[in-house]
Amino acid sequence: MFGDSGLTHIDDTGAARMVDVAAKTVTRRVAVAGAFLEMSPATLEAVISGNIPKGDVLAAARIAGIMAAKKASELIPMCHPLSLTHASVTLEPVTGSRTGISIRAQAATDAKTGVEMEALTAAAVAGLTLYDMCKSIEKGMVLSDVMLLSKEGGVSGPWNREEDL
Repeated sequence: MFGDSGLTHIDDTGAARMVDVAAKTVTRRVAVAGAFLEMSPATLEAVISGNIPKGDVLAAARIAGIMAAKKASELIPMCHPLSLTHASVTLEPVTGSRTGISIRAQAATDAKTGVEMEALTAAAVAGLTLYDMCKSIEKGMVLSDVMLLSKEGGVSGPWNREEDL
């Protein structure tokens, strides 16, 4: 019954399981994820000018995102622990139809399974850190658009999201 479901993280009895990747080939894996923290123009100006009481908001968020990428398997139950060869977070102030900070996180490894969860975790935690650092001046910020933007490597090959944040 359950074995025919096509769900890779469910065993024959319906119990959750970690997928066995032992037979897979090691390949270069790279994933890029994004997120957006929407905030008022005044809060964004305070971030850019360095006038947030908690300190360097952007530096803290970059470091938190990188640390989160390295801890993804400790947070997500079926995520394989990976030895990352690279992790980075970039933060770009945005004004226009939306005001806030665009977040991009990249993770890379040479492994038997992908790094999508590491990149997604990095983007989400960087956004949460930005929120935490700025909440004393604005509580109504919205973290949204956490999504995979691209991935390379593995049997399924490259994938790119057609629309961007």
